[in-house]
Amino acid sequence: MVKRILDIRPHEFKDLTASDIVKSIKASEGRVMVSEVICPAMPMLYDVSNAELAASLGADIILLNVYDVNKPHILGFNPIENLSVVNSLKERIGRIIGINLEPIGNVKLMETQDIIDNGRTATKENALKAYEQGVQMIVLTGNPKTGVSNEAITNSLKEIRSVLGDKIVLVAGKMHSSGTYSESSADIIDEETIKSFLSAGANIILIPAPGTVPGITLEFVKQMTDLVHKNGGLVFTTIGTSQEGADKETIKQIALMAKMAGADLHHIGDTGYFGMAVPENIFTYSVTIRGIRHTYRRMAMK
Repeated sequence: MVKRILDIRPHEFKDLTASDIVKSIKASEGRVMVSEVICPAMPMLYDVSNAELAASLGADIILLNVYDVNKPHILGFNPIENLSVVNSLKERIGRIIGINLEPIGNVKLMETQDIIDNGRTATKENALKAYEQGVQMIVLTGNPKTGVSNEAITNSLKEIRSVLGDKIVLVAGKMHSSGTYSESSADIIDEETIKSFLSAGANIILIPAPGTVPGITLEFVKQMTDLVHKNGGLVFTTIGTSQEGADKETIKQIALMAKMAGADLHHIGDTGYFGMAVPENIFTYSVTIRGIRHTYRRMAMK
């Protein structure tokens, strides 16, 4: 019997299958906390990595941004001998580990495109390497100015599913425009896009949290979330707009709106300052969606 994420002990996370993870998230009824960190960013606590700090504040899932499968590295984190970076992190912090991969599209951009290293792109080869390194979840999304498009996300989903099958959890969607003209504000996602993501193999659909992107309202996210759930998927709401560095009251408002909209996973981004959310805001978000008891349990569980 699969347990709720809320009740899974740290040492158990590393052995969860993709199917286990999806079922455990669903069973947790909107009380799963995801914290994103930038791998090459200077740790906030200099000799403690941002991933370790985020985990200590109540996150169930750590999402690694700017992780290069060809040059795996997390600044401030020393891997265990004979283990990959990701498997070492899983051993040390006892959390589900995901990474971002970016499906670059041929689209018109609002500004000069950032060129990213090959090891960060959403190819089947990189997804396979990530899985072999211990990654349990891949988020197909885009950083600012990268030109990631929904069409490219759909294509990457199909390609990765064809190689990895049901071995990994796939999340699809954009936290912001990624610099594209045609997919910004409320045009970031729509019903047709959601259906294409699900058909292409996504387990979870990424939707910006209400109040984080212009035009992304509570009503809009609720409508999109209802569609995802009706079609058998889960929803991952995100703060990817530097509001992870906002005041606590703003974080509480966003968290409650995301919960009301039906979010299954709640994400907080990686640039409160630079590298991770303001630490207090990870804690505040967790307490808002699941209370002090479950937050302290996650922080204290061994």
